[in-house]
Amino acid sequence: MWNTIFPYLLSGISVGGQYALIAIGYTMVYGILRLINFAHGDVFMVAGIIMVYMAASGVPLWLCIPLVLALTALIGFIIERVAYKPLREAPRMSAMISAIGVSYTLQNLVLYITGGLNQLYPTSPWISDSVMIFGATTKRVTIVTPILTIALVVALVLLINHTKIGMAMRAVSRDFETSQLMGIKINSVISTTFVIGTFLAGVASLLYFTNYTTVIQTSGAMPGLKAFVAAVFGGIGSIPGAVVGAFIIGIAENLIKGLDIILFKLGLTAGPLGLATFSDAFTFALLIIILAVKPTGLFGEKTTDKV
Repeated sequence: MWNTIFPYLLSGISVGGQYALIAIGYTMVYGILRLINFAHGDVFMVAGIIMVYMAASGVPLWLCIPLVLALTALIGFIIERVAYKPLREAPRMSAMISAIGVSYTLQNLVLYITGGLNQLYPTSPWISDSVMIFGATTKRVTIVTPILTIALVVALVLLINHTKIGMAMRAVSRDFETSQLMGIKINSVISTTFVIGTFLAGVASLLYFTNYTTVIQTSGAMPGLKAFVAAVFGGIGSIPGAVVGAFIIGIAENLIKGLDIILFKLGLTAGPLGLATFSDAFTFALLIIILAVKPTGLFGEKTTDKV
């Protein structure tokens, strides 16, 4: 029984870590701007496309990785300055529509460049190798992902809690207007937030496409949406909540994918029932249930409006 469940559990932890890195970008931007950056999943996809074309052009893989991360962070900075900064004083709906516009712009730009053809992600030595763990065969990236995710989250928490820019980010997330009056450089804080969020999305891209090696213009849609669900599930604005929510969703959806095999081996079914079809639907059904019971998410704080 354990040998049947363990590979799916391992895969779920790995995917959950990748969702967590994307979800952090959503939750950080929302925490400061109260904006859902719908283009975030597409930045994740663009990072994959950059890696494909950079590797194809002959750039060594050891150089591709830092360049992809740097370019992804730069894209996040440019998006914030071009699409969101001019709308700082505009109604939130305007910024949200701008985010949707950026999302479709990135998708169509990649569609134009690739011609809509699937792009094969380059194979990374060592991290793409198969390893045996407790009797289950998996790629080394599956083991590396949760460890790297936890390390990056710890580093981010330390940055937020023990640095000057982190203190400024916490202040802005608490009270935007007062922070501005106290002399905090709001634009710098917001740009830093976007850079950090997109950098983590770039890391998630490297890990995700090492496992799922095909990149297309819509590759960021579902991972981005699930990461957004994870952020809301954990409590949008809470980094620990986003991480916990992502791991729960990653594990649950992978266990559902293997549910047919698990039930068959237990002798509870005579054959496949096609339950894997509902793995994506489960994510959103779970969100509905959680929000019905606890609208602020697992770790979200209840806010009160002052009159």
